[in-house]
Amino acid sequence: MDRSRSRRERSFPHASITTGDGRRAVEVTLLTQLGVGAGDSLALSAGALQASHPHFNDALDEPSARLSAPDLDAGDPAALYTFSVGGNGHPFHRHAAPRLFTAISGSGGARLRFIAADVRLGSTEEALAGLQQVELPADCLFTVRMAANTWHQFQPLHGNGKHPALFAVSCHPDETAGALDADLHAQVMRGDADLASLTELMPDALLHTLQHATSHSPSVPTHVLGFDPLPPHAWAAAACTQLRHHVGRLRQALLQRLPRSGSAHHGLPPLQVHSTHALADDSLLAAQLTHHHHQDCVQLQVDQRWLPAIGTEQLLVLLLTAFINQPASSISGLMRLRNLLARPLRLRTSPLGCPVSSLLNDTPGQRYAQRFPVLTSAGSADVQQVLLGADDRHLQFRSCVAVRRQHDQIVFSLSTRVRCHNPFGHLYMAVVDPMHRHFIAPKMLTTAVAQVLEDALAARYNTTTAVVPG
Repeated sequence: MDRSRSRRERSFPHASITTGDGRRAVEVTLLTQLGVGAGDSLALSAGALQASHPHFNDALDEPSARLSAPDLDAGDPAALYTFSVGGNGHPFHRHAAPRLFTAISGSGGARLRFIAADVRLGSTEEALAGLQQVELPADCLFTVRMAANTWHQFQPLHGNGKHPALFAVSCHPDETAGALDADLHAQVMRGDADLASLTELMPDALLHTLQHATSHSPSVPTHVLGFDPLPPHAWAAAACTQLRHHVGRLRQALLQRLPRSGSAHHGLPPLQVHSTHALADDSLLAAQLTHHHHQDCVQLQVDQRWLPAIGTEQLLVLLLTAFINQPASSISGLMRLRNLLARPLRLRTSPLGCPVSSLLNDTPGQRYAQRFPVLTSAGSADVQQVLLGADDRHLQFRSCVAVRRQHDQIVFSLSTRVRCHNPFGHLYMAVVDPMHRHFIAPKMLTTAVAQVLEDALAARYNTTTAVVPG
């Protein structure tokens, strides 16, 4: 492989790639080195925020969000996007107009591959002659400037798919520029374009020929950028690479496991709970405790775009898991107090709130998703629900946890009925009813749904489905 290291400079290391006739095709400039492992951490957290943006688009192995559309009425054709490239890279593609972006590499570094020519279908020799790549160190801030119609592909440099390649903020100086077809030009003029619609994938025939040629003749001109004067394969440089690799993985793990607070919650949609006495017509709770003394139902709606490609059954599994693993701290505190008072009276105790406390039942019985103890369950493609409950000396309770798809909304609900057995049960519910209706049930549902959203956003960013050969 022809590897050329950037010359030692007092300022920003950079690499330039030109076409055969001397026109500038690509400029890549390193700006600064970030802290050890910071690339993975920043890419992961920014990617989660990107995934919660209202203009998020998860397509072509390049999740993106349009931050600012062109204002063509004001004569401003520029647009601003974010995009991320995960651990398996993304496919070769190009854009009809120039691109400028600033990015952070992951903790495995990044390999940027370019073809500095206007390659058409079948022009394999021209593609191979124009193919060059730029290798960037881990955890760095850099910029890329690309001419129109430059084929490009981005991948992690090291890490075997364990590190994201990069996270970027991209400026389109003129969204209307380039040879756009009539439909795409109309989409741009309406302000409805996104990165995917503005992307042309490399034709399969050319891509397969290019991959075959590079796998049998891997000598690709390579520009190696870095701030360290040491050769890339010197022992000290190799040790630094390994350090960033392992610290990046550690920071990823910590970021996913630590309780999320502050800005990590700013990316979630607003969660508004609606309380009602009425049950859904198909609720499993409707046939339970027909003679009851307490009933409430809390519902929470989320736009389906926040949870794409997750089935209704899996959403209910995630919700039940969140009830068990991430209970609201305020509810846990109330349950500790309630257990302290109830234990001398020989009443049931549980660390979970009564609507879902039977999820901790370990006695034999029916299991939902082969895991959660339930009294019964019912489901279809659009509705999944389980019935929970327990009997105590002073009362019986039954709860229905459900997930419903209604048009473009996903409705999470938690419904509860209680039948009192004796005067103490009536006294107990007289005290508990207002708190349960207005605080306990809404708080439990909101906390669990928020956790479902956060887990889904994190999983969506970290999961890549296509492997792009290097």
